[in-house]
Amino acid sequence: MAKDKGKDKTPGRKLVAQHKKARHDYHILDTYECGLVLTGTEVKSLRQGRASLVDGFVQIDGNEAWLHNVHIPEYAQGTWTNHAARRKRKLLMHRYEIDKLASKSNETGHTIVPLALYFRDGRAKVEIALAKGKKEFDKRQTLREQQDRREADRAVSAARRRQRA
Repeated sequence: MAKDKGKDKTPGRKLVAQHKKARHDYHILDTYECGLVLTGTEVKSLRQGRASLVDGFVQIDGNEAWLHNVHIPEYAQGTWTNHAARRKRKLLMHRYEIDKLASKSNETGHTIVPLALYFRDGRAKVEIALAKGKKEFDKRQTLREQQDRREADRAVSAARRRQRA
Protein backbone atom coordinates (compact mmCIF):
# COMPACT_ATOMS: atom_id res chain seq x y z
CA MET A 1 0.00 0.00 0.00
CA ALA A 2 1.55 3.29 -1.11
CA LYS A 3 1.66 6.23 1.26
CA ASP A 4 0.26 9.60 0.20
CA LYS A 5 3.31 11.81 0.39
CA GLY A 6 1.65 14.97 -0.93
CA LYS A 7 -1.45 14.64 1.23
CA ASP A 8 -1.85 16.32 4.57
CA LYS A 9 -3.59 14.21 7.21
CA THR A 10 -5.76 16.99 8.68
CA PRO A 11 -9.26 17.09 7.16
CA GLY A 12 -10.17 20.35 5.43
CA ARG A 13 -6.49 21.23 4.99
CA LYS A 14 -4.71 21.30 1.61
CA LEU A 15 -0.95 21.69 1.90
CA VAL A 16 0.64 24.06 -0.62
CA ALA A 17 4.24 24.41 0.58
CA GLN A 18 6.33 23.18 3.47
CA HIS A 19 9.72 24.24 4.85
CA LYS A 20 11.12 20.86 5.89
CA LYS A 21 14.63 22.12 6.53
CA ALA A 22 13.39 24.53 9.21
CA ARG A 23 12.84 21.64 11.62
CA HIS A 24 16.41 20.52 10.92
CA ASP A 25 17.97 23.98 11.33
CA TYR A 26 15.97 25.23 14.33
CA HIS A 27 14.64 24.11 17.69
CA ILE A 28 10.90 24.80 17.36
CA LEU A 29 9.69 26.41 20.60
CA ASP A 30 6.12 27.43 19.76
CA THR A 31 3.88 27.35 16.66
CA TYR A 32 1.06 29.64 15.52
CA GLU A 33 -1.49 29.50 12.72
CA CYS A 34 -1.97 32.83 10.94
CA GLY A 35 -4.08 34.14 8.12
CA LEU A 36 -2.51 36.00 5.20
CA VAL A 37 -3.51 39.16 3.37
CA LEU A 38 -3.22 38.16 -0.30
CA THR A 39 -4.23 39.53 -3.68
CA GLY A 40 -6.39 37.55 -6.12
CA THR A 41 -3.54 36.40 -8.34
CA GLU A 42 -1.57 35.19 -5.31
CA VAL A 43 -4.47 33.00 -4.23
CA LYS A 44 -4.84 31.57 -7.75
CA SER A 45 -1.12 30.81 -7.89
CA LEU A 46 -1.29 29.12 -4.47
CA ARG A 47 -4.26 27.02 -5.56
CA GLN A 48 -2.04 25.68 -8.35
CA GLY A 49 0.33 24.50 -5.59
CA ARG A 50 3.16 26.89 -6.32
CA ALA A 51 5.08 28.53 -3.46
CA SER A 52 8.43 28.38 -1.67
CA LEU A 53 9.07 29.11 2.02
CA VAL A 54 12.82 28.46 1.96
CA ASP A 55 14.10 32.01 2.57
CA GLY A 56 11.04 33.20 4.49
CA PHE A 57 10.99 34.88 7.87
CA VAL A 58 8.58 36.93 9.96
CA GLN A 59 9.31 40.43 11.20
CA ILE A 60 7.28 42.42 13.72
CA ASP A 61 6.94 46.12 12.78
CA GLY A 62 5.03 48.17 15.31
CA ASN A 63 1.96 46.12 16.13
CA GLU A 64 1.86 44.15 12.87
CA ALA A 65 3.52 40.91 11.77
CA TRP A 66 4.91 40.73 8.22
CA LEU A 67 6.00 37.69 6.23
CA HIS A 68 9.12 38.42 4.15
CA ASN A 69 10.87 36.57 1.28
CA VAL A 70 8.19 33.95 0.66
CA HIS A 71 8.12 33.25 -3.06
CA ILE A 72 4.68 32.97 -4.64
CA PRO A 73 5.26 33.01 -8.42
CA GLU A 74 3.19 35.19 -10.69
CA TYR A 75 -0.09 33.73 -11.94
CA ALA A 76 0.35 32.60 -15.55
CA GLN A 77 -3.03 33.94 -16.74
CA GLY A 78 -2.67 37.18 -14.77
CA THR A 79 -2.44 40.46 -16.63
CA TRP A 80 -1.43 43.86 -15.32
CA THR A 81 -3.04 42.88 -11.99
CA ASN A 82 -0.27 40.34 -11.24
CA HIS A 83 1.63 40.58 -7.96
CA ALA A 84 5.33 40.84 -7.14
CA ALA A 85 6.67 37.36 -6.37
CA ARG A 86 8.60 38.22 -3.17
CA ARG A 87 6.62 41.09 -1.68
CA LYS A 88 6.08 41.31 2.07
CA ARG A 89 2.69 40.05 3.20
CA LYS A 90 0.75 40.97 6.31
CA LEU A 91 -0.09 38.20 8.78
CA LEU A 92 -3.44 38.16 10.53
CA MET A 93 -2.91 37.43 14.22
CA HIS A 94 -4.37 38.49 17.54
CA ARG A 95 -2.65 41.39 19.28
CA TYR A 96 -1.62 39.31 22.30
CA GLU A 97 0.03 36.75 19.98
CA ILE A 98 1.96 39.48 18.19
CA ASP A 99 3.07 41.01 21.51
CA LYS A 100 4.17 37.61 22.80
CA LEU A 101 6.13 36.88 19.60
CA ALA A 102 7.71 40.33 19.61
CA SER A 103 8.98 40.00 23.16
CA LYS A 104 10.34 36.48 22.64
CA SER A 105 11.91 37.19 19.24
CA ASN A 106 13.93 40.04 20.75
CA GLU A 107 15.80 37.48 22.87
CA THR A 108 19.19 36.45 21.54
CA GLY A 109 19.12 33.65 18.98
CA HIS A 110 15.34 33.57 18.53
CA THR A 111 13.67 34.02 15.16
CA ILE A 112 10.25 33.47 13.62
CA VAL A 113 10.14 31.17 10.58
CA PRO A 114 7.29 29.87 8.40
CA LEU A 115 6.83 26.09 8.51
CA ALA A 116 3.90 25.44 6.17
CA LEU A 117 1.57 27.26 3.79
CA TYR A 118 -1.85 25.66 3.28
CA PHE A 119 -5.56 26.19 2.73
CA ARG A 120 -7.89 25.45 5.62
CA ASP A 121 -11.56 25.45 4.66
CA GLY A 122 -10.79 27.61 1.62
CA ARG A 123 -8.70 30.24 3.42
CA ALA A 124 -4.95 30.61 3.01
CA LYS A 125 -3.06 30.04 6.27
CA VAL A 126 0.57 29.93 7.24
CA GLU A 127 2.03 28.04 10.18
CA ILE A 128 4.83 30.04 11.78
CA ALA A 129 7.13 29.03 14.60
CA LEU A 130 9.17 30.78 17.22
CA ALA A 131 12.51 29.05 16.82
CA LYS A 132 16.05 29.06 18.11
CA GLY A 133 18.91 28.20 15.77
CA LYS A 134 20.64 24.86 16.22
CA LYS A 135 24.38 24.46 16.40
CA GLU A 136 26.11 21.99 14.10
CA PHE A 137 26.46 19.34 16.81
CA ASP A 138 22.73 19.64 17.58
CA LYS A 139 21.93 18.90 13.94
CA ARG A 140 24.18 15.83 13.97
CA GLN A 141 22.59 14.64 17.21
CA THR A 142 19.09 15.01 15.70
CA LEU A 143 20.11 13.02 12.62
CA ARG A 144 21.63 10.32 14.83
CA GLU A 145 18.43 10.06 16.89
CA GLN A 146 16.31 9.79 13.74
CA GLN A 147 18.56 7.06 12.36
CA ASP A 148 18.44 5.13 15.65
CA ARG A 149 14.65 5.40 15.77
CA ARG A 150 14.40 4.21 12.16
CA GLU A 151 16.65 1.21 12.84
CA ALA A 152 14.65 0.27 15.94
CA ASP A 153 11.38 0.44 13.96
CA ARG A 154 12.88 -1.76 11.26
CA ALA A 155 14.02 -4.31 13.84
CA VAL A 156 10.57 -4.40 15.45
CA SER A 157 8.78 -4.83 12.11
CA ALA A 158 11.24 -7.57 11.05
CA ALA A 159 10.60 -9.41 14.33
CA ARG A 160 6.84 -9.17 13.79
CA ARG A 161 7.22 -10.54 10.27
CA ARG A 162 9.21 -13.49 11.59
CA GLN A 163 6.53 -14.21 14.21
CA ARG A 164 3.77 -14.24 11.58
CA ALA A 165 5.68 -16.61 9.31
